[in-house]
Amino acid sequence: MANDSSQDLGTKPISKLLIRQALPASIGILVMSLNILVDTIFVGNWIGATAIAAINVVLPVSFFIAALGMSIGIGGSSIISRALGANNYQKALKTFGNQITLTLVLTMTLVTVGLLFASSIIDSFGGKGAIFEPAKIYYEIVLYGVPVLALCMMANTVIRAEGKPKFAMYAMMIPSVSNLIMDYIFIYILDYGMAGAAWATTLSYVFCLLFIIWFYASNKSELNLNFSHLGLNFPIVKEISSLGFVTLARQAVVSITYLFMNNILFDLGGETSVTSYAIAGRMLLFAMFPVLGVTQGFLPIAGYNYGAENFHRVRATLNIAIKYAAILASIVFIVLMLFPEQITRMFTTDADVLRQAPNDMRWVFAATPIIAWQLIGAAYFQAIGKARPALLLTLSRQGFFFIPLILILPQFYGELGVWISFPISDVLATIVTAYFLNREIKKNLIPKDV
Repeated sequence: MANDSSQDLGTKPISKLLIRQALPASIGILVMSLNILVDTIFVGNWIGATAIAAINVVLPVSFFIAALGMSIGIGGSSIISRALGANNYQKALKTFGNQITLTLVLTMTLVTVGLLFASSIIDSFGGKGAIFEPAKIYYEIVLYGVPVLALCMMANTVIRAEGKPKFAMYAMMIPSVSNLIMDYIFIYILDYGMAGAAWATTLSYVFCLLFIIWFYASNKSELNLNFSHLGLNFPIVKEISSLGFVTLARQAVVSITYLFMNNILFDLGGETSVTSYAIAGRMLLFAMFPVLGVTQGFLPIAGYNYGAENFHRVRATLNIAIKYAAILASIVFIVLMLFPEQITRMFTTDADVLRQAPNDMRWVFAATPIIAWQLIGAAYFQAIGKARPALLLTLSRQGFFFIPLILILPQFYGELGVWISFPISDVLATIVTAYFLNREIKKNLIPKDV
């Protein structure tokens, strides 16, 4: 029965299969995004607007380390999906064991370094002035839970690669719900302030890991590990690293983007501009959940069928995924263009932020309808194991276009130059991705004669 579930990826109707994979992923991302959104609302209303900026300073550091787990997870899951498609069960097992070992070793090393240089790291990422102290409190507590978060992010992608999206959804929902409950207790009832927000976040990761341990200890998973699978195998580590580096590089660029944005905006507009960016960033995470869900649902289907050499199904999956993601992205665009003022008021009552954030948010989401091509296109190359184009396309938006733009345009247009960099980089990255994806389809996705 367990084997049937992964084999469904190569046999079931693609539209229904994509919905079955994407819906739980979307719900999981929605709940996780709601957690971040509501957490920010709680912090903004119960602690203050500066606390929102403080968390925004810490997130790129903690999420970069945790993204090691996600990158190892996505890199290994691409291997696992293709191995299951090719009926190579032992390679799937060994890959998963190597993912666990790599995640623990790398994240614990980086957390140690992060704690040793906490003050200088916080300052570098824009934790200046009134932002520094609350950021340091949050940073030092949250970082202890980052290896646990990394394990959760890694295992979640593997669960989805097995064709079990509902359990992956549960794994994402558990920390989100528990974090909100503990936010209420630690911040509102016990009045622990930033420390309360940090402990609520850290403990929520533990609940998630406990669920994942239960999943793999039960008969729910096809991957029944033993200790022999944990020993590192160089060819597998190399393959995981080459594919996972795509995700890690993307998160590294995201962290660098936060570093530049927080510092540039602090210099141009102070705490108000940093807070405005934090609110827009939270909405970017939240509002894009259905598009990201389609992308996550697309990955195991494309990877499995590519491994099985069902190229006609890979091509059909690409077309359907782009169509669904584009429709959902357009809906997000309409909502964000119409209601930015009302959305901003959920986060804060600060008059300066209320005056600035809605217009900033419109710029951030201005090119949203076209990003489906960029997200699905980059994900496709990762799913089929082509690390180099996946890396280049993943980095194109922020690394090749956005960061240079935010360094250049403010010199001519001031703070407006920062915000108009968002839609310009989206358009340029989409054009580049569409070109390479179209070339790949014509060259390699040629259906075999049956």
